[in-house]
Amino acid sequence: MGFIWSIIIGILAGFMAGKIMKGSGFGLIVNLIVGIIGGLLGGWIYTILGLHVNSIIGNLIMSIIGAVVLLWIISFFKKKK
Repeated sequence: MGFIWSIIIGILAGFMAGKIMKGSGFGLIVNLIVGIIGGLLGGWIYTILGLHVNSIIGNLIMSIIGAVVLLWIISFFKKKK
């Protein structure tokens, strides 16, 4: 059940990160994938900072932070119109 919650939280984080990073989103599907990967990145960032999360809300915030960071990094490689 934990794996399914991780995917759901990642999808929500990707959607929210796409809204936070206006103009840096890549569309719904890619933002959802970025949210799932951002959850992993957020966990890694939290580990480096020595922070631990035990709740669903904490995991969502961690995933949003990771997804925003990932969208920010990816935006450097996005072609400008």
